[in-house]
Amino acid sequence: MNGSQIIFYLISAFILGTAVLAVTTSKIFRSAIWLLFSLVGVAALYFWMQVEFVAAVQIIVYVGGVVVLIIFSIFLTQQSGSEMPKPSLKRLLFAVLAVLFGFAFTYNIIAQYGFTPAVVKPFTVPVTAIGEQMLDTKQYGFVLPFEVVSMLLLAAMIGCIVIAMRWAPKGKPVQKPPYPGMNGKSANIPAISKETMEEKIP
Repeated sequence: MNGSQIIFYLISAFILGTAVLAVTTSKIFRSAIWLLFSLVGVAALYFWMQVEFVAAVQIIVYVGGVVVLIIFSIFLTQQSGSEMPKPSLKRLLFAVLAVLFGFAFTYNIIAQYGFTPAVVKPFTVPVTAIGEQMLDTKQYGFVLPFEVVSMLLLAAMIGCIVIAMRWAPKGKPVQKPPYPGMNGKSANIPAISKETMEEKIP
């Protein structure tokens, strides 16, 4: 086993470990942080494969875009410090079956095709060619998927803001999780009702 294989196994163990922690932790904010580390590990795997452009896209889109959007959504819903409810037995059963199916599917692919070493040319594609192809409006261009992804992120952000607007009856306080420095006591913050919004808007 050479150094390159050791690096591969270390990166793979880091990705799998952080992914398991992301789906097993009881804190939703910690789950998002572990997901962030897992996606960073995937970017490191792309760097190990010497596809720097894909690694940069992984960091910009997933780490810098999707995960940051998830974290902001958690803060907007005011549930960053709360614990997620324990999953039911039915969900645990489906989760175990999904994991077993994934392992069986992966083993089937490895056993059927295998990974035999082959002498191939290195993957050398200039970044300029990738950028021109991504923004090309001709037959084999990818400008439409590029714009659809940006619209998807915008729609997700708007949806998070709409969900975070917690309407409540007029005068009824909204229970929020305790903040640091409040001696573990919850803060009763008056909710914004529709009537109050209509009175403030001329």
